[in-house]
Amino acid sequence: MIAVEAAHRGLNEVLGGGINLVRDPRGGRNFEYQGEDPILAGIVAASLISGAQDQHVLSTIKHYALNSIETARTKMNSVIDEQSMQESDLLAFKIAIEKSDPASVMCGYNRVNGLHDCQNPYLLENVLRQEWGYHGYVMSDWGAVYDGDAAWKAGLDQQSGLPADSKAWFGDYMKRKVIAGKIPVSVVDEKLRHILYPMFKYGLFEPRVRPTETAADIAEHTAITQKIEEAGAVLLKNDHEALPLKQNLRRVLVVGGHADKGVMTGGGSSAVAPRGGSPVRGDEPNDLQHFPRPIGYLSGAPLDALKAEMPRAQVTFLSGDDLNAVTEAAKNADRVIVFATKWSSEFFDNADLSMPQHEDAMITAAVKAGKPVIVVLQTGNPVLMPWADKVDAVLEAWFPGSGGGKAIARLLTGKANPSGRLTTTWPVSASQLPRPQVKGMGLEFTLSKKQNPADYETRLDLNIEGANVGYRWFSLKGEKPLYPFGYGLSYTSFTHTGLEVDPSDNGLVAHTKVTNTGKRAGADVVQIYVNLPDGSPERLAGFLRVQLSPGESKDVAIPLSSYALARFDVATKHWVRKAGAYHFRVATNSFDNAGPSLTSELAQQ
Repeated sequence: MIAVEAAHRGLNEVLGGGINLVRDPRGGRNFEYQGEDPILAGIVAASLISGAQDQHVLSTIKHYALNSIETARTKMNSVIDEQSMQESDLLAFKIAIEKSDPASVMCGYNRVNGLHDCQNPYLLENVLRQEWGYHGYVMSDWGAVYDGDAAWKAGLDQQSGLPADSKAWFGDYMKRKVIAGKIPVSVVDEKLRHILYPMFKYGLFEPRVRPTETAADIAEHTAITQKIEEAGAVLLKNDHEALPLKQNLRRVLVVGGHADKGVMTGGGSSAVAPRGGSPVRGDEPNDLQHFPRPIGYLSGAPLDALKAEMPRAQVTFLSGDDLNAVTEAAKNADRVIVFATKWSSEFFDNADLSMPQHEDAMITAAVKAGKPVIVVLQTGNPVLMPWADKVDAVLEAWFPGSGGGKAIARLLTGKANPSGRLTTTWPVSASQLPRPQVKGMGLEFTLSKKQNPADYETRLDLNIEGANVGYRWFSLKGEKPLYPFGYGLSYTSFTHTGLEVDPSDNGLVAHTKVTNTGKRAGADVVQIYVNLPDGSPERLAGFLRVQLSPGESKDVAIPLSSYALARFDVATKHWVRKAGAYHFRVATNSFDNAGPSLTSELAQQ
């Protein structure tokens, strides 16, 4: 879909494949990425990249590497040892590149162990070219070239976004050096080969007519985003069968979140531009000097969709600005649905994990009435929920896209069954994180403001957690999260029976039986975790989404990643699986130990 929309606009490459690991749940761009686990992230990003390139639209993978937060991103030095780097963030890139061969790799703004990403020979030459054998080209992020000579020597092929850089290093500057014999022509030839290779491979030189976007295309793509939201929203809590909403309800009160107008979209370069403009108009200027603001919304009001799904109920709306009015109106409702939002964006990280103060107050005001309260969250990150034990249900809808309003209504009414699973651990508080505080988090960067370097952290010690990112950090420290990685509820129930791990032509495969023991059709996400003989924290080895009718059972085969069973050997630059006892288990999330398990002796490999 994304590739088709790019083609409609005359574009032959999308800057997709965002794959930076979520090392901090406050990160402003986390909503663009694929979670905290490198195997999960690599597989999902590979699918995104392949989907675009199958349509003859090139795709990048980004931001290479360890550009995990926005705070002082052009100054930040990510410090980490080689083994930990290879087993975490670089592993995500390695898996995605192996599975999808992206046209280009975009190097990030930050430093890694003292050198800027786009001027880092270890990343661009040693790892990308020599160890991984990558054939495509390396492009810089917009404004990420700080020294053109260091960049071309390190392996940068294309300077992007020249207005954002101090100089057109790869323009006349390089041309003069080539003419003067200071840069060999063979270097230019090599960079051109890197750029031309994917253009030929993915058919950019084949004659094609630019397609015209039609109303049918728009409707089809909106329906796709609806399906994605229905499958990706995560049901975090559902007490007393508060959801799905029953059709015999008479009065439903909807509060907050501009649910009468549309749904929120994340900000920055991955913001979804609303057709016809945002249905929510704020006071913030809409110009480059104030980018990434204003906060955007997409048309398709959840309120209207909910009214259509519940024609026999009186569905009313309050903005939530008047908290007393919320409490009074809630007293007369059979159900109260509070839409609570927290915006995230490129250019800044969230200052903390809290919801905006008014959002918490709005939920508390609804709870005071003593009626069942359902909270629909639209956030890009995990958030704290001091009211969690006082509400009956919580649905995390994320930034739900152009079909999101209808999807949320269908999820609330049971026309769609929630089946999303968390790709990021939700902490109880920031004190559980490897870095409870990072100086400068929450300070917004705009083009109209100059930043004071003294206000920001410029060295990020990633050796604190190393490769033990997210749920592995919580396991290592014995900390219990608010919601674990892989967690998500359903309107039905599933059981897992038996576990076998057998060899196949492509590695190990786990076999288990999944049964839908409930009364509704639904999808389970079967997760396999493994403990290595060396005692390192358990890791996700494989996963599979399974759709089942009520009472249906299915024997499933889940390929296990060879990287989950191995460690990176710095001396040989190879992944090595040591001989010993490997413990496997089937789970519904990273902290679930109730499923079947087995211990298997494996030979060295």
